[in-house]
Amino acid sequence: MNHPDQHSNVDFYGLGIAPKILELINRMKFKTPTPIQYKAIPIAIEGKDIVGVAQTGTGKTLAFGIPMVQRLAQGPGRALILVPTRELALQVDEALHKIAQPFGQRSAVLIGGASMSNQIRMLRRNPRIIIATPGRMNDHLRQRTFRLTEFRILVLDEADRMLDMGFMPQIEQVLDNLPKDRQTMLFSATIPEKVVRIATKYMKLPVSVEIARSGTAAKNVTQELFIIRKEYKIQLLEKLLYQYRGAVLIFIRTKRAAARITRGIRALGHNVAEIHSDRSLKQRREALDGFKTGRFRILVATDIAARGIDVKEIELVINYDLPDDAENYVHRIGRTGRADHEGRAISFATPDQRGEVRDIERVMQKALPIVKHPELGTASFDAPQTRSFRPRSSRFRGRRKRR
Repeated sequence: MNHPDQHSNVDFYGLGIAPKILELINRMKFKTPTPIQYKAIPIAIEGKDIVGVAQTGTGKTLAFGIPMVQRLAQGPGRALILVPTRELALQVDEALHKIAQPFGQRSAVLIGGASMSNQIRMLRRNPRIIIATPGRMNDHLRQRTFRLTEFRILVLDEADRMLDMGFMPQIEQVLDNLPKDRQTMLFSATIPEKVVRIATKYMKLPVSVEIARSGTAAKNVTQELFIIRKEYKIQLLEKLLYQYRGAVLIFIRTKRAAARITRGIRALGHNVAEIHSDRSLKQRREALDGFKTGRFRILVATDIAARGIDVKEIELVINYDLPDDAENYVHRIGRTGRADHEGRAISFATPDQRGEVRDIERVMQKALPIVKHPELGTASFDAPQTRSFRPRSSRFRGRRKRR
């Protein structure tokens, strides 16, 4: 099959999409399918199982959403979409509403942190599409609020992330309760062994659709790596936040550190919000909505947000902490450089993190370019402990001491 990058006149016509859905796509001002959409949509419309591999920000939601809505419009049955995080569930629901609602296909979102009774009321309306996180999905199965016997389509979105988060038992429980005669579509940015196991055990001769090598980062993202001692990361962050004036997403490893860094950034006069597991669902939604609308220029997040943010014009992603899992690096930096915009990703590594950087480079199959700040210079991997920088600003440090 031809790759759309090779043809300037590729559009959604000729992919087997029904005329009414084509009309909706035109209204949404989508002219050219992304590579994953171009390859996956015709196969999925035929009802075949799919394993789709593509980096984040490449239009995977419509790659499975268009065929799903079309197949549901053609006959009975329901569809279940499993996603790793609450934020991604809400994002998928928002994207699908535009094409499902004109066909009268109601959806229900089942996520933790939201009212169980409200979700039960939604389920009583017999929605055709359910979008759920694995944990909350299993809560409903245990309480027998509904059955999976009518479900003919299953989508596992960001499958590698769900498995990274330890959801394998919950996913298998769902799979065991679904009808055997179903279509299963699995989408992922990487294909670790656990994903292969699911495809082998639970899918029927799946067609592999790989747009980018597993671990490939978005092509529009310029990457940089600063090697700097832990105690000077704050100073470097401060300088970068003044250097870049667009939307900035900062990834931190722990929720306590995320809260602390957020307080420090706010003290510098920046509009900033935080998102991590200690925040309520309402607080997380307010943070995301505020980041999307520009009320907050900066968002500080743990990896819970790595795949749940659909903001097309994030100028800069900062990995203040390197991720625990090297493959999450790809998903983090995939939050910038979306929808053909140029993006930048800057990572901080301490001198003792040579191994973690090598793991990331192994996943990426390329070296991360090491850069120096004109004022701070840089450290080096395994640098002697006697080397130090004397920071000019003590605003962050003073705030931490007072607390």
